[in-house]
Amino acid sequence: MILYDPHDWYDHLLDIKGSMLHEIVYRVLSCVLWSVAVVVCHKYLFPVNISYLGHMLIGVAMGLLLVFRTNASYDRFWEGRKLWGAIVNESRNLARASSVWMAEEPRLVRQAVKWTITFSWATLYHLRAECKLGPEAHLLPEEDVRAALASDHCPLTVALQISRVFQEARRLDLISDYKQAVLDHNVQLLIDYLGGCERIRKTPLPFAYMVHLRRTLIIYCFTMPFALLDVFGWGVIPATLMLTYVMFGIEEIGVEIEDPFGNDDNDLPLEAICQTITSNLNDLLENTCRDTPIVQ
Repeated sequence: MILYDPHDWYDHLLDIKGSMLHEIVYRVLSCVLWSVAVVVCHKYLFPVNISYLGHMLIGVAMGLLLVFRTNASYDRFWEGRKLWGAIVNESRNLARASSVWMAEEPRLVRQAVKWTITFSWATLYHLRAECKLGPEAHLLPEEDVRAALASDHCPLTVALQISRVFQEARRLDLISDYKQAVLDHNVQLLIDYLGGCERIRKTPLPFAYMVHLRRTLIIYCFTMPFALLDVFGWGVIPATLMLTYVMFGIEEIGVEIEDPFGNDDNDLPLEAICQTITSNLNDLLENTCRDTPIVQ
């Protein structure tokens, strides 16, 4: 994600990175070159102009389609951010409760906290179709780490390891059945939030809507020069440049943000979020379990 000052207009007017220009430049140039050919044909060969009224009515429908597309994509983007905010909160709650209720056994506290940190990183990589555990994995039992990396669903296996830590704490009578249930409910919520992210990632906008929108957009942009000839003359060329830049740019913004978990310029800053979880939970661990090895 690109950070910026929303109050500053001028520093970003000429920015290329994150502006969708790279993604739409060839589509826009194709329409501009087509508009040049249309104007030349109209001026020197035979008239090809059409009424702008019909094209204007189609433009109204086109605008509604683009608005729906962008709103639907932003809803997915914002829901993804809320789900990751919830992952941050539940990770903090899980570490906080674990550090207090299992304080008599620092080894288990460390394992619970480190596995919780690892869950966030495993979720990040899982949403990008990778199976990795992040920077804290080397501090965990090697056998359990190998089992997680070999599993079909890495974050779920990590969550299982967290629950096993609480099961061992219950066996050692460090926590009651009620406290174990509370802690395991936090783990369940983490899995629920992961499932919400998976739903966003694996459910794109309906294919029929996407195809219809793009077909309509192409027809609209390539017929635009014919409708503008009577009004603009040679001005059709810069008018086509501006209008197609706006139209294709809006559509491409929807494409960019509909899956907010990738590595695009406008995707969510998942690495920064996971680093926040790592920093917060390690600070908490440092204050509760000093100088205690994770594995005994």
